[in-house]
Amino acid sequence: MNAMTEPTHFERLSNLHLNALEEETIFILREVAAAFERPALLFSGGKDSLVMLKCAEKAFGGPTSPGGSGRIPYPLLMIDTGHNFHEVTDFRDMRAQELGAELIVRSVEDSMARGTVRLAHPGESRNVHQSVTLLEAIDEFRFDALIGGARRDEEKARAKERIFSHRDSFGQWQPKAQRPELWTLFNTRLQPGEHFRVFPISNWTELDVWQYIEREKIALPSLYYTHKRNVVERKGLLVPVTDLTPPKDGETVETRDVRFRTVGDITCTCPVESLAATAADIVIETLQADVSERGATRMDDKTSEASMEKRKKDGYF
Repeated sequence: MNAMTEPTHFERLSNLHLNALEEETIFILREVAAAFERPALLFSGGKDSLVMLKCAEKAFGGPTSPGGSGRIPYPLLMIDTGHNFHEVTDFRDMRAQELGAELIVRSVEDSMARGTVRLAHPGESRNVHQSVTLLEAIDEFRFDALIGGARRDEEKARAKERIFSHRDSFGQWQPKAQRPELWTLFNTRLQPGEHFRVFPISNWTELDVWQYIEREKIALPSLYYTHKRNVVERKGLLVPVTDLTPPKDGETVETRDVRFRTVGDITCTCPVESLAATAADIVIETLQADVSERGATRMDDKTSEASMEKRKKDGYF
């Protein structure tokens, strides 16, 4: 992932297309506010949700927008596995407080206490079980639309997604039952118990996200930039050494300069080697990357070719 970062390379890279992407995202965010009674924005504190939050500020005149004093008209919802990086959850709380936004956090651990989530063994990753907690939160607050930060370039199951992704009364995604989206006309009709997942940055790429972060000077959790971390090599990935992910017998712990391309549950999220200390550095690195961020960093997506699609059908983001 290391790359040359001469200023001339970055300066030659146009970001004019970001205006069209931002305009589309703002249009979709406003469409959700107009079309649904009880929407929520899924907010993890990660880079994609922070980009959406920046667009939402612009869409509704947030406190940090020029002359803005309004509030985002829907709450922020976080499904916490209990195994998230504290740098991310601390940043999530700080950002929500800055905006004066309502932040709702629901935990997989609460679902475990209710008995709706049962782990096969104590060391099992809780990431896949977020689907249960999310569906419980939808039922609790009667949300009819959840705005997520998924992008089509991340993974092939996500490439099938509509921007307005219909979910049935069981919260399931049926790829063959999705509605056509022509000329930015969206069919938002729902039957009782159904809801939509809405993905305003579907058409963005990882490169677009980082160019936008650089252009808008969006603050991010420190994990996204180079830092030294103890890791072990496992199945082609760099696994961070933590209490939840200790080294196995025979593995050698090394201290390397790394950063995270995506952040999530500690048990399934891996960093990549990198010396990129700024968003501009990461833009140059991303130009040279030949593996998607999920393919390069997520252990849970390597269980099978259809792992993401199966989870989406079960109600995953």
